[in-house]
Amino acid sequence: MTTEVTAEKKQCYNAIFADRHCEKITLGKLLNKGGAAGKVYAIEGNTVKVAKIFHERQKSNVNRLKLEAMVMNNPNIPSVMAHGVEYVQIAWPEAILEDEEGYCVGYVMPFINTSEAVSLDYLMQSAVRAKLGLSDKYEYRVMAAYNVALMVASLHQYGHYIIDLKPSNVFIYKKTMTVAMFDCDGFSIQGEQARFPAEFVSEEYIYPEGMNQTCEEMGVDQDEFALAVIIFKLLNNGIHPFSGVVKKNADSTLSIQERIANYHYAYGMWADSYQAPHPYSIHTFLPQSTLKLFDRAFVKGQKRPTAMEWQTELDFLLKNLKHCKKNPNHAYFTNKGCGLCVAEEKFKSNLKVVQEKQAEPKKIRGFEVDKLSKESLKEDTIQLQQSEKRTLRLTYLGITVYSLFITFLPSIAKMHKADLAQIGISIQLIVYILFFNLLHWSVKKFCSFLTLWMGNFLVYALISYTYICVVMAFVLGNDISWARLFNAF
Repeated sequence: MTTEVTAEKKQCYNAIFADRHCEKITLGKLLNKGGAAGKVYAIEGNTVKVAKIFHERQKSNVNRLKLEAMVMNNPNIPSVMAHGVEYVQIAWPEAILEDEEGYCVGYVMPFINTSEAVSLDYLMQSAVRAKLGLSDKYEYRVMAAYNVALMVASLHQYGHYIIDLKPSNVFIYKKTMTVAMFDCDGFSIQGEQARFPAEFVSEEYIYPEGMNQTCEEMGVDQDEFALAVIIFKLLNNGIHPFSGVVKKNADSTLSIQERIANYHYAYGMWADSYQAPHPYSIHTFLPQSTLKLFDRAFVKGQKRPTAMEWQTELDFLLKNLKHCKKNPNHAYFTNKGCGLCVAEEKFKSNLKVVQEKQAEPKKIRGFEVDKLSKESLKEDTIQLQQSEKRTLRLTYLGITVYSLFITFLPSIAKMHKADLAQIGISIQLIVYILFFNLLHWSVKKFCSFLTLWMGNFLVYALISYTYICVVMAFVLGNDISWARLFNAF
């Protein structure tokens, strides 16, 4: 790599600007290896401009046509001045670079200090913000959302579309929350005579109607959908609008892009059939005007809000933002109060339940793992054996009492024939049927217990013996002859 930088350090190119005047530039040190398109170099004698040199020289003609359209149709997005520092918002091509043979090898663009900016992804989660030392103020995330909408609206005014619009492709200055856009040559560019399409688009940000489209076919609809997703995530603790808690009756687990394709938006006016909202979502604390825009963006059959509409709505949110008295980093918009506080309390409560559950002693066969030792095991074993003996004695006592009762039941019935005659055979039969139902219910409920202490044979033997004794009690109590009984059957 050192040899490559040295070899190209003094490389000179012709820079051709929009007014067709040319300047000679010399490459300085390698600043960034860049992405798939090319590398970024400093320009000798120029601290505010850099050069991007393409990897593939064979794309010279294609690159030139697109870059000419970009140079001629510059959206002219101004830099932002804050505390005496200039923050460049977009690295838009300002001049085409040619080598001595006339090949288009790259372009000149404004220098953006990447050390002062971070990917929008890093703003989404509190743990990441804390790790990188970023402010946890909710107001800053609303400001970031406003500035992204402003950037997209500015590009749309000139007919340009980002297409691969996602948090990792959008950078934000840490101190001002203003946007820093790179790799603009990957956008869909409107030229005087033709459109030059984008080359990439990312899942989880593709609009539902564009699932079967190529990048060449995508336009403003793709940007408006992706922008709404980014704003939703910034306002709602990084939660994707098409993520949620899958309902129990769902046939399968769908990816985020599959949920988008099926319009499974769980945060709208109507409940979604596939999923419920994320438990820590604060969307219900947003103003109705904001929720209506999200419905338009994500519900099937509605006209999506433009970037300009989002810019207006986010400006409204910033002007009506109220600071939380309980937590200075929190903010809210309506009389419902601070949704961030509610979400935090819910998270802490759920975390406490999990911690308590984890703190519960783990057991193996009834013994606590933390207390397993030779002495404790021996003591617990003795106690268990004594408990089993008591249970066995009580079980045998109960069976003995029951067996004696069943055995003497026929004699008791014979002694009370007169009383039974007054009751009547029909009532007796109902009582016996209820008794048998109770017997079968008891056996079914305590089957495992009885089988453990008596064994299957003794259980079924006792049931059979019960049937015999009850039939005998019925016969003797009603003075029915055995011959008559057998003839009845």
